[in-house]
Amino acid sequence: MGSVEQEEKMTANGPLVSVVTPVYNGGAFFAECVESVLAQTYSNWEYIIVNNCSTDGTLELAEKYARKDKRIRLYNNDEFLGIIPNHNKAFRLICAESKYCKDVSADDWIFPEFLERMVALAEAAPTVGIVGSYQLSGGGSNWQAWRVRWGEVPYPRKVIPGREVCRSQLLGGPFVFGSPTATLYRADLVRGAESFYPNSTVHADTSACYKYLRNSDFGFVHQVLSYERIHETQVSANSREVDTYRSSLLGDLLEYGRFYLTEDELTGRLEELVSDYYRFLAANALGNTDKAFWKYHRERLRELGLPISTSKLGAAIFTKCLDLAFNPKSTIEKALKRFRHG
Repeated sequence: MGSVEQEEKMTANGPLVSVVTPVYNGGAFFAECVESVLAQTYSNWEYIIVNNCSTDGTLELAEKYARKDKRIRLYNNDEFLGIIPNHNKAFRLICAESKYCKDVSADDWIFPEFLERMVALAEAAPTVGIVGSYQLSGGGSNWQAWRVRWGEVPYPRKVIPGREVCRSQLLGGPFVFGSPTATLYRADLVRGAESFYPNSTVHADTSACYKYLRNSDFGFVHQVLSYERIHETQVSANSREVDTYRSSLLGDLLEYGRFYLTEDELTGRLEELVSDYYRFLAANALGNTDKAFWKYHRERLRELGLPISTSKLGAAIFTKCLDLAFNPKSTIEKALKRFRHG
């Protein structure tokens, strides 16, 4: 049977995919998200929308789509949930018969062949638990700011042992897991835990990859199959402003590093990340007076069992001051760069 015929058979008779979109005040973006699911070339899916007490008309729009397509199941929360708890609620609602699960953020969309291509790879490699893909990322009229993300998996490699990819990332290798919208999960992994996203951080989807790839492989489709919208109210935009990624990586190393690294590697990498964290804090101590920034990092490090040491921070600030004093050209260039992008 030729490849075209195989794809047609997969589209018509392939396994059930549960698509989920937890949404709060989806606004103008939500309709594009839903339309992208409806436009899939792969037809055997259910779509679970969990409205998180929206106040902007999101519920009415979701109800309109649910009336049009019986594959859409709509749930309306009685009380507001945090971002990750709402995602985990959506995961718990997937059908018992589904073989794969797809999370689509309410401000993103997936291209028409997303499910078809991702399911085809997963079906061809049963050991794969999580599948990633390229993603177009951008927003607004500045086309120079648009880019294709998650392109670090070497072509044409399609399947990587889970332990290999997790070990590489924990040791500082390229990040390849991508965002939830760029990813497909095997449904038995999703159903196997009360909370598929294993912690309350905004990077819990990355933590899930470290958790579930201990016993499964990572697949990758070398095609741009989704779109990540960059905008000011985006959760990841706020994360970049505070820099939550740094503490998340440290947390994942502490939680999952023992499964992928030797004791010496874990100790060395932990020392490396902590030292880098203090250099980061020292750089901000010389000008960042945002109380929310400092509150976040104090509390987050305390949660990780690594409360801020005043002596370590003082030493890092002293080293940073010496660097600024003895490298004035670099200091001025950095200041100008911050001014231009401020």
